[in-house]
Amino acid sequence: MKNPSRSVWAFAGLSLVMAIAASPALAEKPDHAGGGKHDKWEKQGGKGGGKRDRDDQPRYTQQGSGDRSSSNVAVQINIGGYFQDNQRVAARDYYEPQFRAGNCPPGLAKKNNGCLPPGQAKKWRKGYRLPSDVVYYPVPADVSIRLGVPPSGYKYVRVAADILLIAVGTSMVVDAIEDLSRF
Repeated sequence: MKNPSRSVWAFAGLSLVMAIAASPALAEKPDHAGGGKHDKWEKQGGKGGGKRDRDDQPRYTQQGSGDRSSSNVAVQINIGGYFQDNQRVAARDYYEPQFRAGNCPPGLAKKNNGCLPPGQAKKWRKGYRLPSDVVYYPVPADVSIRLGVPPSGYKYVRVAADILLIAVGTSMVVDAIEDLSRF
């Protein structure tokens, strides 16, 4: 016959092992794990602490290149800080003869408003996504050559009488040469 005290000890040991195996692990979150809303609140310093004013610069910077290879090249463009005076002059020199002659670039309706299409009066803003209802056109190759090659992941487009530098994936307006019809 079996020893009853031995069976009790075996059952107690098995129960203890199962209880330990079923209990939750008591480990801390790894460093890369994000906190919840509570952590975000503390980082902002309370209500409204992390909000920026509309005119704060820069709002958007992008690091890395469009190429996801192992090249560790960082591209950082501040909102409103890309186009230089020489690029603005080059763009105006290209478009000025067209506007002086009264010839609007293709796609613009001329209604004594500086070649601005109706309803397109500056619907875009630097640091924000280009609205999907805004019609834009590729910049002519001659203008692109004068401006220089845009950074990787960005492109030049023309919206009405403005040339914009936008991010390719998000259509974020990074910088602009505004009102080319003004001379």
